[in-house]
Amino acid sequence: MPAENPAANHTLDLALTGMTCAACAARIEKTLNRLPGVSANVNFATEKAHATVSAGVTVETLLIAVRKAGYDGRELSADNKDALREERDASYQRELRLFWISASLTLPLVAQMGAMFSGTHDDLLPRWLQMALATPVQFWIGWRFYLGAWHALRSGAANMDVLVALGTSIAWLFSAVVTVGGLHHHVYFEASAAIITLVLMGKLLEARAKSRTSSAIEQLLRLQPQTALIERDGQLVAVDAASLRVDDMFVVRPGAGIPVDGVVIEGLSSIDESLLTGESIPVEKTGGTRVFAGTLNQDGLLKCRATGVGAATALAAIVRLVEAAQGSKAPVQRLADTIAGIFVPAVVTLAVLTVAYWWGWRGEFDTALVNAVAVLVIACPCALGLATPTAIVVGSGRGAGIGVLFRNASALENAGRINLLLVDKTGTLTEGRPRVIDVLPFASSDRADLLTYAVTLEQGADHPLARAVRDYADLKGIAPLSMSAFVSTAGRGVAARVNGHQITLGSPDFVAAQGAVIAAERYAALPAGGTPIALARDGVALGLIIVADRLRATSPAAVTRLRTLGIEILMLTGDHAATARAIADAAHITNFRAQVLPQDKAREVENARGRGCVVGMVGDGINDAPALAAADVGFAIGSGADVAIQTADVTLMRSDLMSVADAITLSRATLRKIRQNLFFAFVYNVLGIPLAAMGLLSPVIAGAAMALSSVSVVSNSLLLKRWTAGK
Repeated sequence: MPAENPAANHTLDLALTGMTCAACAARIEKTLNRLPGVSANVNFATEKAHATVSAGVTVETLLIAVRKAGYDGRELSADNKDALREERDASYQRELRLFWISASLTLPLVAQMGAMFSGTHDDLLPRWLQMALATPVQFWIGWRFYLGAWHALRSGAANMDVLVALGTSIAWLFSAVVTVGGLHHHVYFEASAAIITLVLMGKLLEARAKSRTSSAIEQLLRLQPQTALIERDGQLVAVDAASLRVDDMFVVRPGAGIPVDGVVIEGLSSIDESLLTGESIPVEKTGGTRVFAGTLNQDGLLKCRATGVGAATALAAIVRLVEAAQGSKAPVQRLADTIAGIFVPAVVTLAVLTVAYWWGWRGEFDTALVNAVAVLVIACPCALGLATPTAIVVGSGRGAGIGVLFRNASALENAGRINLLLVDKTGTLTEGRPRVIDVLPFASSDRADLLTYAVTLEQGADHPLARAVRDYADLKGIAPLSMSAFVSTAGRGVAARVNGHQITLGSPDFVAAQGAVIAAERYAALPAGGTPIALARDGVALGLIIVADRLRATSPAAVTRLRTLGIEILMLTGDHAATARAIADAAHITNFRAQVLPQDKAREVENARGRGCVVGMVGDGINDAPALAAADVGFAIGSGADVAIQTADVTLMRSDLMSVADAITLSRATLRKIRQNLFFAFVYNVLGIPLAAMGLLSPVIAGAAMALSSVSVVSNSLLLKRWTAGK
C-alpha cells in the first residue's frame, strides 16, 4: 500500500449549527474522524470544525456526515464570513423574540409557584389555564429540544437536548394527566415552562459572552482599509484595495491606513504598528523599508510598491494564525472531552436510580418525579464543554493584541510550563544590526586589501555580518572584485578564488582549519562585545574585521523578569567566547555557550529535554529552525517574518525578549483560568446532582443553576481581557 503523501493534504473549516453542549461537539468530531482521510477538531465555544483531509475529500463529504449526525453547517471561508455573521445576528434576534414570548407565558406560572412557597397550596390559576400557558412553551418554544434529542438518539448519542426534553416532558405529561383526569396531585407546569425559559435565557447570555471572546479577531479584521489610492494621469484615485496586485504602486496619505503589505519607494513617515505588534512607539519608514496592511501612517506621504495582497498580507496570516489557535484544543481539554462523551448516559442512569429510590423504596411518586427531573436538568455538561475553549479563545486573542501569536492551543498551554529558556544572541538579545567597528590588517596586508577581499566574498551572502561588511565597504568607497569557485559552509564561513588567490573568510576557527594560524595575542586587544571575522589569502592570515551588534536596551530587564518567573536562561551563540562573555555580562546572563553551530543548538535543546527540562527556544525563525523545532515551545522573534509565522510555536511581532516573558505570563494566566473553569464545572455537577437526587433542589432552581453555570464559566474566561503585558 503506498504511503500517504502529506503534501496532498489540505484543510477545511466548517461553521456548525445545532450544537447545544459539549456532547454535541464530541459527537460531530467522532463522526468526522470516522471518515477515511479526515482528521477533525470541533470547538464547541467557537462552533467551528477544522479538518485536515486527504485529496479527494470535499466539503460536501464533511457536511453530509455532519447532517447525518443531526446537525448542520456550512463551509467557512473569507468570502462568506460577513454573511455568516449576519445570519448569526439574525438568529440571535429570533431567539431573543422567542425568549420574551416564553418568559411572558411562564411568568404567571412562576407566580403560581411563589404562592406555593408562601404556604398557600391552593392554585392561584385554574389548572386548565396553567396547561394552556405551559403547552406552547413546551411544544412550540421547546420544540428545538425534541428535535435535537431525536437527532442525537438516532445517531446513537445523547446530549443536553435529551436531558431537557426528557425532564420537561415528564413534568408536563404528569401534570397534564393530573389536570385532564381531575386527580388530587400537585401539577408541575411551572417547572417544565420555567426550565425551558431559563435554558433559553442561559443560551442567549452565553451567546453574547462567547461573541465577546472572539473580539480580537474582529478587531484585526477591521484594521485593513477597504480602499487604496493609486496615481492615474497625475491624479490620486481611490480604488478597491482588493483590486491591488503585487508590484502595483499605491500612495498613503498622512492619517490613512496601509491597505496592503508593501515596500516604501518614496517618502518619509512614521507608522503606528501598535495594533499588530503591541509596540506603542511609531516606527520610522523611508525608502526600502517594509510597511504592513492595517497599520496607520501618521505624518508623511508615502509611495509604496505592493508586495503582499489579499490573503498574502502579514495581517491575513496573523488572523489565520489566531483563528487556528482559537479553534484548536489544548491537551488539558482531553479530560473534559472524555467525561462529556459519557456524561449524559450516566446522568439518565442516575435519574432512573433516583426514581427507583423515591418511588420504589420510599413510595413517594411525586417526590420521585420532581427529583428525577431536577437531576436531568442540572446535569447538563455545557459548562464543562466551555471551560477550556473559551479561555483559549480569549487568551490567544489577548496575545494577538500585544503582538504575541500562538500557533495553537498546545503552544499556549505549554509556554507556561517552561523552566529553561535557550536564547540566541544575534537579533534576540542584540538589535540584529551589526556594524563594522574596526579593521585590523596584519603586517602582510593593508586595510584596503582586507576590505576588498571581504566585500568580494560577502557580496552573495545575506546574513547580518555580510550586510555589515558590505555597508562599511560602500561607506569607504571600496568595490568588490570578480570571484569564482565560491563555497559556503553554513554557520562558519565562505571561500572563493579571487585574482588567482584562494581567499577564506569566516570565523577564526574556520580560517585556522584551512591552515591560516592566527596568534592568540591578536584577540587580546579586541573591543568588548566585538565579533572577529578572519580573512586569509593562500593559507596566510591577512587580518581581522571587527563587527559589533548593540545589546537591546530591554534585554537586561527582560532577563531579570524571566528569572523572577523561575526560568533559567542559557545564551547560545556562534560568536567567539570573549564576545559571548561581554554580551552575556551586559545582559546579566551567567550561563552561555559560545562558538555553537546551528545544528549544535538543536543538540543543546535535546540534551536539556533529556534532563527533564521543559525547554523554550528563542531565535529568528530561520537560522535557528532546527532548535526551534526541537524545543517544547519555539519562539520566533522579529517583526513577523513570513517563515517565522509559518513555522514557530509562538511568533513575536516585536523584536524584543520582553515579549517572551509576556507570552509566558499570558500562558500561565490562561492556564489558571482553565483550571478555575474546570473546577467550577466539575464542582457544580459533583455537588448539584446529589443535591437534586436528595430532593434539596427544585427543578426550577436546577434549571436556573444550569443556565447560569455556562454563563459564569464564559464570564470568568472574559476576565483574561484584563491581563496586561509587562506584569
